[in-house]
Amino acid sequence: MAAGFPGVRLGRATVRWLQSQSSSPLGVIGCRLPVMPGIFSGLPSQKQIRLVHVAGNQSNSANSTVLRRLPFATVSQHDLEFFNKVLPGRTITDPDLLESGNVDWLKSVKGSSKLLLRPQSTEEVSQILRYCNERRLAVNPQGGNTGLVGGSVPVFDEIILSTALMNHVLSFDRVSGILTCQAGCVLENLSSYLEELGFIMPLDLGAKGSCQIGGNVATNAGGLRLLRYGSLRGTVLGLEVVLADGKILNCLVGLRKDNTGYDLKQLFIGSEGTLGVITAVSILCPHKPKSVNVAFLGCSSFQQLLETFQCCRGMLGEILSAFEFLDSSCMKLLETHLKLVNPITESPFYIVIETSGSNEAHDEEKLHNFLETVMSSSLVIDGTVATEESKIKALWAMRERVTEALTHDGYTYKYDISLPVEKIYQLVTDMREHLGDRAKNVVGYGHVGDGNLHLNVTSPTKDPALLAAIEPYVYEWTARFRGSISAEHGLGLKKKNYIHFSKPPEAVAIMGNIKSMLDPHGILNPYKTLPDYLS
Repeated sequence: MAAGFPGVRLGRATVRWLQSQSSSPLGVIGCRLPVMPGIFSGLPSQKQIRLVHVAGNQSNSANSTVLRRLPFATVSQHDLEFFNKVLPGRTITDPDLLESGNVDWLKSVKGSSKLLLRPQSTEEVSQILRYCNERRLAVNPQGGNTGLVGGSVPVFDEIILSTALMNHVLSFDRVSGILTCQAGCVLENLSSYLEELGFIMPLDLGAKGSCQIGGNVATNAGGLRLLRYGSLRGTVLGLEVVLADGKILNCLVGLRKDNTGYDLKQLFIGSEGTLGVITAVSILCPHKPKSVNVAFLGCSSFQQLLETFQCCRGMLGEILSAFEFLDSSCMKLLETHLKLVNPITESPFYIVIETSGSNEAHDEEKLHNFLETVMSSSLVIDGTVATEESKIKALWAMRERVTEALTHDGYTYKYDISLPVEKIYQLVTDMREHLGDRAKNVVGYGHVGDGNLHLNVTSPTKDPALLAAIEPYVYEWTARFRGSISAEHGLGLKKKNYIHFSKPPEAVAIMGNIKSMLDPHGILNPYKTLPDYLS
C-alpha cells in the first residue's frame, strides 16, 4: 500500500542498408522485398549487400563495405532428407512458418532462410552441426529473436536453428540455489518456476515473456537486476555448448568455485552464437526477497538525479536492487501512445528505485530515512512509493514500457551505450543539439546503477539522412569518453564494423583467431559480431 513522507504526494545502431541489386537476398522492411529463388536453388555468387555509412556528404570508407554471401553450400533435397530423419516433423520449409524467424524484432532486417530446424536435445544439435560443418552449410542459431542488433536472424539463406523446443528445467538445487535448464527456456517461465520455490532469476528484462535463457547468455544480457546481482558472467556457473564440428563441450558444473584451468564458459557468454550453440545453462539464483518496495521519484536536473543515486547507494546499501531513470520525453511518449498516467508531478527526470530484502520493517525504515533526506535537501521534488504487487507493477511499467511507446512514435534508431555515470545524459543533450529539428524525438532512459544509457532517436519514417547525422557521431562521442558502443545488446549485424570504437585492434585480432580455431569454416552465425575484414 502507499506510504508517505512529509511535504509530498505519494501513492540499433542501425546501419544504412542499400541493396546492391534488386535480387539481393536480404530484404529491408520498408523497401521492396526481392523475389526469392526456389527452395533448392543456389544463390549466385554475386549476391551481395552494401553496408554504407555516410557522414554529411562524404562516404566513410572505413565503414563502407560490400557484404557478400560467403561460399557456403545451399540446402539440397539430400540435406532435407537427412534433417527430416534426425528431426521428424520438426524440419520446417513452409515459407509462412519461416517468416517470423527471418525477421528481427524491430522489423528492420529480413533474411531469406528456407529451412528452420527445431531440435529438442543437445544430441540433435550435435548431429545437425556435425552435418552442416561437413557440408559447409551456414547456421543461424536463434532463441526468442528479441535482439536489437540483427544478430538473431539470417543475413542470406542460413539455416535457422531454433532452440524453442529445448525448454525443460533439468534440475534445481534448493540448498545452493543452482538451476540447470535447457537453453530454450523462456525467462518469464523460469521466473515463475523459481518463485513457487522461493527463488528468483538473477536477471529481469522487458522481453522476459519471449526471450530465452540461452539467448540471454549468448548476448550477455544485462537488465534491471544487474545492480544487485551482477552480470551473467558472474551468475552463470556452467554451460553446455555444441561446437561447430558437432563436439559437445560439457562445462555444465554446479560449483560456485572451480579454479582449474581456463574458464571456457566465458568465451561463449556474449559471443552471440558465433563460437558455439549454447544448449544448457547452470545459473545461480538468489532467494526471493520477502520485502519489496518501489519508489517513483522526480528530479529537476540530471545532476540532482546523480546526487540522489549517490545518497541512495550510501543509505540503502544492501537492499538496493535497482536504480533506473527516464527523461520527460519518455514520459510524454508513455502518456501519448500508451495512455499511462504520470503518478507524480511533471518533472524533467524520473527515477525508479527498487529495494528488496528479508525484513519488511527494516527495509521500510531505511527507505523512509532515505526519502526524508533527499526530500529535505530538495534533490527530489515529488514521489510515490508502492509495496503492494499490483502497484509495484504499475510503477515499473513507467520504465519497462518505454520501448513499447517508442514503437508508436515512428521509425526508431536505437543505441545501447555504456558510459561513466556522470556522462550518461550528456550524450542525449549533445545529440539533441547535434540533430536539431531533423529528429522527431531524442530520448534517454536506462540503468544508472551500471552506467547504461538507452539512447533512442525517432523519425516519422526511415531516414538515411538522419542516420548519417547520428552515425558515426554517436560512436565517436562514446569513444571520446572511453565508453562502450554496446552495453548489453551485443554487436550483431548492425554494429560489428564499429567494434574499433570500443576495442583495440590487438583485441579484435585475438577474437578473430578464436573464431577461426573454434569454427574454421565459419558456419556459425556468419556476418555477425566480428568486422567484415575478419570474415
